[in-house]
Amino acid sequence: MMRNIGIIAHIDAGKTTITERVLYYTGRSHKMGEVHDGEAVMDWMPDEQERGITITSAVTTCYWKGTEIHIIDTPGHVDFTIEVERSLRVLDGAIGVFCAVGGVEPQSETVWHQADKYSVPKIAFVNKLDRPGADLFRTIRMMRDRLGATPLLMQIPVGSEESFEGVIDLLNMKQLVWEEETLGATYRVTEIREDMTDLAREQRDRLVETVAEFDDRVMEAYLAEQYIDAQHLVPIIRKATIELKLVPVFCGAALRNKGIQPLLDGIVNFLPSPLDIPPVQGVDPDTNRPKTAPPPERRAPLVALVFKVMMDQGRKLSYVRIYSGKLNPGDEVLNPGRKTTEKVARILAMHANKRERITEAQAGNIVGVIGLKTSGTGDTLCDPSNPILLEPIESYEPVISIAVEPKTHADEEKISQALARLEAEDPTVRVKYDDETGQTIISGMGELHLEVLANRLQREFHTQVNVGKPQVVYKETIGHAAEATATFEKDVGGVHHFGRVTLSLAPRKRGSGNLFINSLPGEVLPAEFIQEIEQGVMEAMESGIVGGYPVVDVAVALVDVTYKESTATPLAFKVAASMACKDGLQKGVSYLLEPIMAVEIIVPQAFMGDTIADINSRGGKIENLKPRGTLQIIEAYVPLSRLFGYSTALRSATQGRGTFTMRFSHYDRPMQTTT
Repeated sequence: MMRNIGIIAHIDAGKTTITERVLYYTGRSHKMGEVHDGEAVMDWMPDEQERGITITSAVTTCYWKGTEIHIIDTPGHVDFTIEVERSLRVLDGAIGVFCAVGGVEPQSETVWHQADKYSVPKIAFVNKLDRPGADLFRTIRMMRDRLGATPLLMQIPVGSEESFEGVIDLLNMKQLVWEEETLGATYRVTEIREDMTDLAREQRDRLVETVAEFDDRVMEAYLAEQYIDAQHLVPIIRKATIELKLVPVFCGAALRNKGIQPLLDGIVNFLPSPLDIPPVQGVDPDTNRPKTAPPPERRAPLVALVFKVMMDQGRKLSYVRIYSGKLNPGDEVLNPGRKTTEKVARILAMHANKRERITEAQAGNIVGVIGLKTSGTGDTLCDPSNPILLEPIESYEPVISIAVEPKTHADEEKISQALARLEAEDPTVRVKYDDETGQTIISGMGELHLEVLANRLQREFHTQVNVGKPQVVYKETIGHAAEATATFEKDVGGVHHFGRVTLSLAPRKRGSGNLFINSLPGEVLPAEFIQEIEQGVMEAMESGIVGGYPVVDVAVALVDVTYKESTATPLAFKVAASMACKDGLQKGVSYLLEPIMAVEIIVPQAFMGDTIADINSRGGKIENLKPRGTLQIIEAYVPLSRLFGYSTALRSATQGRGTFTMRFSHYDRPMQTTT
């Protein structure tokens, strides 16, 4: 019995606190670490302990009622969304954590939809029911409205806010009250208190009514008004959860040690084991045809996915999910994507930043592997005799950059090695050297992301650097269609080169990417010349004519060539294509595109006018206004370049009571600032 699960949520919903309780109650930890004290087991990086947030997803294993549970605690901050993406890619189930006060917040939506993309079954935990303003039923409504989910309420709270004391288990119609003196390790099961009986019966009736839709026998019993006990309901709820039709919802207050054991029961009862999940799909690397991986059995050929890479004390540590077969130290495995063979040196069972050497890993396991030299995030590992290539992990384009310069000559030698390691670890990091300024440019997903990277350069790699101010990563595109012809004719190394190319450029829909089309009739040019022309075009679009930024969303068609057999060379046509492309970008009136962020701001009603005026002054566009109790939610699109330092400005304007979240939405023309 095994479960591979992740804990996903908006920042500060309580994911790490829940994980710490799970580790304590399952006996994995003997001390309950607190995030606010910087002592959480799963937040082991210095930056995580200082900031009280999760930055890197951590893996651990615990046991509950005979079931082995592998848990990945993921970050909630939007800057580290790749950590969630690659974790969900290898998980069989997830726990969505929601704050009972904030409900379904923006990053909750993002990670929930990421889980939907990979068809990951989910249960939910509504946390912080002891906080002022906590409302379980409002959170349930938001789950329906914002996530399109069908929540199935398994528990209701006894008491609210400061008087919250426990929950009512609707399946068994019992009240659970946790013992303060044992730090919640034990709880009493009692009869439901009298003033809660009617509400409990009403909610259980709704639970049975919802479950009845998925089973005819339960429907018959429900219509006959017969009592249906828990043992008949659990398998039906489990099946509907695995089929993504239901989301069982639990509740509690993790910081006050209430509600964790029933959540563990929910993991065992409702989330799938590796055997419940259909075999993963991939392609045959030789024929590129769809191929199904072997079943998750020990005797089957190996299929595994590298979902994360870390540098650990100078060695490369790869996190691997095994889908079928087994892995032993000394095994030779095939990386079909890179067409290389790797040798496994060690296999490690992971517990946050601690590890334990093991002699075998089987289907369903998530382990650390040392010895993989060329494999990176998203690479497949498989049996050389049965090759299969799994779908890689989607990455994200960075939207913000900083310049870093080494302080000393000794630092200069270390910095390139350190940056190469950071780039290998994190697919959302890009590093490039600017020849004009002599600076090294690091690009990432947000201000916090870059700040953490700069800190890690100094802390982990002992590299002293000067860091420039954050800069926005712009793109370029063209305003209208254009045609351009260029000729390259030159003697190079005693050889006369000639090529003339005519290209037609046209703008494409935003976000659709670049496209090269060969519109020449028949076989006017040899295939190798066409390839060189395409390469010349794509290289030209790496650096646009407005500010040297990458060109996006442009279709380039090859419409005419002049081919002289005696002097035509691939080099000549490549250079001519590059020249024609640059000319076409000029004629098509290129302009800048900047990253636009989707921003959600939560402010008290009294400060709404000032907040909206400030967003307008930053070139933002208000999309929606929603009341939530005494608060107002403002949804807007704002250029990233105008949001630097916005958290400080918002706090000042709202006397510290306003909060906001943002995520990358799209690239577009710079918005006009209103005054």
